[in-house]
Formats: sequence, structure tokens, C-alpha cells
Amino acid sequence: MAKKPEPESFMDMFSKFGRDLKMPAVDVDDIVSHHRKNLEALEKSVKAGASGASSLIAKQREMIQSALQEVTEAAQGLRAPGNPQEMLGKQADFARRSFEAALKNAGEVADIVRKSGSESVEILRERIRESMQEVRDSYDKKK
Repeated sequence: MAKKPEPESFMDMFSKFGRDLKMPAVDVDDIVSHHRKNLEALEKSVKAGASGASSLIAKQREMIQSALQEVTEAAQGLRAPGNPQEMLGKQADFARRSFEAALKNAGEVADIVRKSGSESVEILRERIRESMQEVRDSYDKKK
């Protein structure tokens, strides 16, 4: 079976298209370079988001393991016969600790999401700043 030739990359097709147009005063290599930088910035942004998602999953796994361990310990403590007031005290203590852990975990999850989102957005903002400077520089060259 004959092997199919590799398809051209998007950047190669764009470069070829620009050269085929043969428009005056258009530097196709600069345009391709510009878009390559945009795609690289987008890739970095996506990686930052993916890293944040991985951190979030790890944190949720840790929270579930901790909760299961606490429930197991609480259930073992409640099995032992004892006076009802002591049992109610243990249940109330468990409920308080669970509530405090839930608040702490919610705050940590929010921090992970905020940090990941901020990092992704900042990468794109920086590329926009660079892109605007590149546009300014290209106009300055033409003058």
C-alpha cells in the first residue's frame, strides 16, 4: 500500500498562500512568525489551565481520602457502647470538624481555580501586549 504524503501544516499553507498572492510590501515570514507566537501563547495558556485542573483533581482526591478516613474513625468511635450524652458530643464534634474541613477545602479549591485561571489569562494578556507592540513597530518601520 502506498504511503500518503504528510499534509502541509497550517503555517506552511498560510506561508505558501501569502507568497502566491505576491502582494507588495507584505512580509509573509513576519505574519507567520506573528501567528506562531500567538499559537505558542495559546498552548502555554492551555497547559497552565490543564496544570490547574490536575492540581484540582489531586486536591479533590486528597479531600475524599481524608473525609473517608474521618468517617471510618467516627464510625468506630460510635460503635462502642457509652452514655448517650458522650455519643452526642462525639457526633457534634465530628459535625463541627467536617464543617470546618469543608470550608477549608472549599477555600483551597477556589484558590487553585483562581490561580490557574489568572495564570492562563496573564499568558494571553502578555501575548496581546507583545502583539500590539509588534504592530506599532511594523508601522514605525514603514514610515
